[in-house]
Amino acid sequence: MKISEALFAGSSTRISERPKQAFPEFAFIGRSNVGKSSLINMLCGNRKLAMTSSKPGKTKLVNHFLINRSWYLVDLPGYGFANISATGRRQLEQVIRNYLNLSPDLTCLFVLIDSRHDIGKVDMDFLTELGQSNIPFAIIFTKADKQGPNVTKAQVEKCKEQILEFWEELPPVFVSSSETGMGKEEILNYIESVLKTIKQE
Repeated sequence: MKISEALFAGSSTRISERPKQAFPEFAFIGRSNVGKSSLINMLCGNRKLAMTSSKPGKTKLVNHFLINRSWYLVDLPGYGFANISATGRRQLEQVIRNYLNLSPDLTCLFVLIDSRHDIGKVDMDFLTELGQSNIPFAIIFTKADKQGPNVTKAQVEKCKEQILEFWEELPPVFVSSSETGMGKEEILNYIESVLKTIKQE
């Protein structure tokens, strides 16, 4: 799949404020500073589409982007913040849960994890919650350019083993780099295959 058009379709804090025109939704989420906005911009070929910042917590709204006039890419606030107040954290969690639990068009949630680290408790708890809520998800390991390919491969395999301690099978897994474009084709082809399956149904 090639993204030829990405249009900002609106921001919201609750499901009732979503864009009225319904399309399949592929949402992206991760811990603060995992490189979510950079990945979204890389996938869409537009460095200014999603707002990037070195300061965690820039995304506080659910942002919809209409892709090729046929599906939404949804940029969600991050989770697991340590540098905001307890009240602010609860508000963000409410925004995230409202979307994840109530959006009728959520087709797949991409959970972003830094490829340089083990899967932390916050990430694992989040994945477990998705499983308990029957929310379909895939995992994207980000920042693969920050270390050598062999180191990345070994770390990703270690993370897969962590997941399999709690899950019977792995979800779809991708390895990406916003700097080099690694993973772009694989992620977009996966989205395309899911869209084709939906049409056939």
